[in-house]
Amino acid sequence: MCSKYLKNENIREQLAYLPVNSGCYLYHDKNDEIIYVGKAKNLKRRVSSYFNKNPDSAKLRVLVPKISRIEYIVTDTEIEALILESHLIKKYKPRYNILLKDDKKFPYFVVTDEDYPRIIIARKSNLNMAKGKYFGPYTDSRAMYTTLELMKKIFPLKQCKTPKFHDRPCMYYQIGRCLAPCQKKVSSEDYKKLIKSVELFLSGKQQELAEKLLTEMNRFSEKQEFEKAARFRDSYLDVTKTLERQKVVFENTNIDNDIVSVSSKNGIFAVVVLQIRGGRLINRKDFPYIVNVLDTEEEIIDFFLKEYYQRATENEIPKKILLPKEYKTENVDIYSEFLHRKFKKKVSISVVKTNKEKELLELAKKNSDLFLDKLLREQKADVAANYNEIGAYLKEKLNLSKFPHRVECFDISHIQGTNTVASMVCFENGVPVKSKYRKFKIKSAEGKPDDFKSMAEVVTRRYKRLKEQSFEFPDLIIIDGGKGQLSSAVEILNELEIEKQDIVSLAKRLEEVFLPNKSKSVLIPETSLALHFFQQIRDEAHRFAITFHRTLRAKSSIKSELDEIKYLKTEAKALLMQKFKSVNTISTRSLQELESIVDKKSAKKVYEFFHSIE
Repeated sequence: MCSKYLKNENIREQLAYLPVNSGCYLYHDKNDEIIYVGKAKNLKRRVSSYFNKNPDSAKLRVLVPKISRIEYIVTDTEIEALILESHLIKKYKPRYNILLKDDKKFPYFVVTDEDYPRIIIARKSNLNMAKGKYFGPYTDSRAMYTTLELMKKIFPLKQCKTPKFHDRPCMYYQIGRCLAPCQKKVSSEDYKKLIKSVELFLSGKQQELAEKLLTEMNRFSEKQEFEKAARFRDSYLDVTKTLERQKVVFENTNIDNDIVSVSSKNGIFAVVVLQIRGGRLINRKDFPYIVNVLDTEEEIIDFFLKEYYQRATENEIPKKILLPKEYKTENVDIYSEFLHRKFKKKVSISVVKTNKEKELLELAKKNSDLFLDKLLREQKADVAANYNEIGAYLKEKLNLSKFPHRVECFDISHIQGTNTVASMVCFENGVPVKSKYRKFKIKSAEGKPDDFKSMAEVVTRRYKRLKEQSFEFPDLIIIDGGKGQLSSAVEILNELEIEKQDIVSLAKRLEEVFLPNKSKSVLIPETSLALHFFQQIRDEAHRFAITFHRTLRAKSSIKSELDEIKYLKTEAKALLMQKFKSVNTISTRSLQELESIVDKKSAKKVYEFFHSIE
């Protein structure tokens, strides 16, 4: 075993006596706080794997050295371990486990458990939880209430929990929104049929529902019960309108799939589920996760399969769950078996394979990307709204000399040393001030990549100018990089005799913050707005540098024999290269072909240049 992670003799002894049974393991830190919970088919093999080699992920490199004690609970089966793991994570909320941003917010439709059921909206977090059959969860509350209004129109179920009058129906009966079962205006048998129709609708089986409504309409019409036939006709028309709005994705109406996609950035993960029912795309569900920045998208999907489908109702479980092709978990079979046992139906879980499935995954990915953009915008708004707290926290945590009202951040961009550039972005009270952004062409490291020398140059140019012109300095300087880049910048500030200037660097690998003359980094909590602010300003500096770098590359790619043509405009060069791809091709084109791309004067210059007689 790797001695690097086994200096604790107590851990060695615990590993030696681990059982080979299935079960859950709990890792404690030096304060005996539970920091991670996992499950295993073989506890001894799984737990030992954390220590018998150098961890292959950044998360484990952080987690393993913190383990001081191992606790375990043996189960009879791996499925029992899966259920127990979920319970323990919810109970202890370990730091290094993935936790849902808000585990209690999602509402459900409920068909109540009454003699004459109603449709209501409830949350499972409610201690006075409604009894009945649940459909959900739903992530878009506005769409949910819109659907509720549609269902009340299509299905005239009982609206009131208790009758408003003893001897007559209420207003809902008069407007056709209730069949007044409280006054025996509808038989128990007909009301149960209506409830079955509601359940079909909520299960996404609108095609099957439409066929049943049409059958009922014809049945009452033949019996000359035209009022009832008209009610079923209206419901049928409303359902068919709903079907028209749903995109047909499979000709086979027996296809019931969920397509799962995830997008992520800076510890924010956006999971989207596209629901295919009866071969039609009927719904999209969004789930936000704000977790450890070291977690991977595969870990999020792994967690999502456990949490979402354990909380889902039987009516929400599809026949097949499709995952991104990159997903390679050992838990697929166990999740399938768990769902089979819980819902008494076979559920297949696999990665996408067919072209149609790949198209649907691309659609799901577009949706998860857009949802991630929305979450990032909300996060930026949170940072700006709470910057007083963020700034105070950073001042104390990083031992800054003053409140960081104005922050400047630097980043370097190049490809193997060519077109090396630097960017500087400025944020004031958590908000970007683009008029104060600056970009730099780096000269000292051109042709040979050297981020340290590049950072030294840009810091010199920026703060030498501020000092010479007596401009105001920022409250905090952030360098994108590790100790080396920070040391280069600090050395320059010392040479310029700039004193009492707060400066730090942010290393992306573990999101560590380094301080001058300090060997150990500072770790800011993964879910804190302070770290989100650092990530936001670092990402903005990176974006600005990359944009400038691409601009320079585009300009340099145009440099060619065309530059030897006197007074030929840059725009004309770019148009010709865009059309013909190479100077060699341009040299063979006729004057008429050139004139179809650029103005006559430019075309003539180019043509004469390549066709001049020596």
